[in-house]
Amino acid sequence: MAACRFVFAVIFVFCFAIVSSEFFSSSKPEDQEQWERIVGGIKAPNGSAPYQVSLRLWGVWHFCGASLVTPRVILTAAHCVDRLAPKYFKAVVGTNQLLAGGTAYDIRKIVVHEDYDNYIIKNDIAILFTDVEMGFGRKVDAVELNDEPVQKGEELLLTGWGTTSYPGRVPNDLMQLELRSITYEECKEAHKSINPVFETQICALTKAGEGACHGDSGGPLVREGRQIGIVSWGIPCARGKPDVYTKVEAYMRWIEKTLYDDDMDHVRYIEDHRRHRTTNRH
Repeated sequence: MAACRFVFAVIFVFCFAIVSSEFFSSSKPEDQEQWERIVGGIKAPNGSAPYQVSLRLWGVWHFCGASLVTPRVILTAAHCVDRLAPKYFKAVVGTNQLLAGGTAYDIRKIVVHEDYDNYIIKNDIAILFTDVEMGFGRKVDAVELNDEPVQKGEELLLTGWGTTSYPGRVPNDLMQLELRSITYEECKEAHKSINPVFETQICALTKAGEGACHGDSGGPLVREGRQIGIVSWGIPCARGKPDVYTKVEAYMRWIEKTLYDDDMDHVRYIEDHRRHRTTNRH
């Protein structure tokens, strides 16, 4: 059981640095169809997820996803950046392609949750502070953080460049996948022989009832424009098993305190963003 969990962590934490250079380049239509079938989902329209971040070693090799919270704050999973020095990677924003476009920003500071446990994958959340303010616009913008409960069966959207098999290949284009939320009890039961599931986590499946097995560690799970989860762990390519996400709502106090400890302006931005943002949620 521990081995399964470890393999998943290795795939999502370290393998992107190795496989991200192996983008699909075959000219054979049948190969392309197979690749698209493996990745699943559909290509995300340009600019549809302006909050999406690509974390790249030395600014080149994509290894994890993340999301923009303010012009100087990025949210991701702890397992993506635990024991990784800021000087070794950059945050790239403003593009749906890994091979073109976007702007890279240096990371000034990493704050991993003080109670992060990499064995049982608990408190899997971290905040990154950029060296300079990121330029916001049509293709670069913050996502609102969700502070409300998520009910069973709600429609969710996952975006990322993640692979679904090991060693696998990372797609050049940002992909998106529609999911449905399930209850804590259902998720706990599904993973009872694999790894503990905590109430600070949220789980989701594809509409077809299969394990998503897609997406980037550290990347955003969104409901109606609000981020409800951070991709944390799951069973690679195991159909029927839900993927597990860090529940943003459960960490709002920690997020706000971490931002406040760095600069009160971060918190003010989130409050203003929440106040002025309009949603279709009823």
